[in-house]
Amino acid sequence: MDKKNSGVGVLDKAVGILATLESGPHSLAELVAATGIARPTAHRLAVALEFHRLVARDLNGRFILGPRSAELAAAAGEDRLIAAAAPALAALRDATGESAQLYRRQGDIRICVAVAERLSGLRDSVPVGASLTMQAGSAAQILMAWEDSEKIHRGLKNARYTAAHLAADRRRGWAQSVGEREAGVASVSAPVRGPNGKVIAAVSISGPIERLGRQPGRLHAAAVVATAERLTEHLKQGK
Repeated sequence: MDKKNSGVGVLDKAVGILATLESGPHSLAELVAATGIARPTAHRLAVALEFHRLVARDLNGRFILGPRSAELAAAAGEDRLIAAAAPALAALRDATGESAQLYRRQGDIRICVAVAERLSGLRDSVPVGASLTMQAGSAAQILMAWEDSEKIHRGLKNARYTAAHLAADRRRGWAQSVGEREAGVASVSAPVRGPNGKVIAAVSISGPIERLGRQPGRLHAAAVVATAERLTEHLKQGK
């Protein structure tokens, strides 16, 4: 067995087809030319991969990577993100003295997928699994700010933040809110990006306005952004 082959021929050929499709759509003839696999075999494997949704067809009938590839990548990325989040959020909590959370968007809500609670005193408790609105809060702003214009337009209906807020979030790379989601609570959030650069999560700290003040970003934006960037780098490296 050499370094290019596992010794399981059919698997090596299937992986070769998937690797070829990374560069874009291919007709059957183009797949055969790129992989060197015999036409009947290439067709049989491509159709089998299509059955399992690892391969699909574009409008011209050419083979492309299927939705299952993205689903597997997202699941792997989420597992890595959540595994890395616990120590990162604990360090953020210790640096700021405030409760730290990680949110992911799920349709019209955001889900808290990891948390490091403040150990004593007043705190903003958001348990893992909690569903929060996408219409208010700094994390909601972050998860909305980098969406396409149509999604932003829809998301701004009934939101307590505006397009101007989202533009400011994009410009400086973080968001803050004061009494937006809940009276008396302030927060600061920053984006976590997947390997493709898309915003996939928001790191936040939150606590009472009495401690964080009316401009919580002045106190804690640097620490929140640094934590989000560490998680982004972790996902980029695929460790």
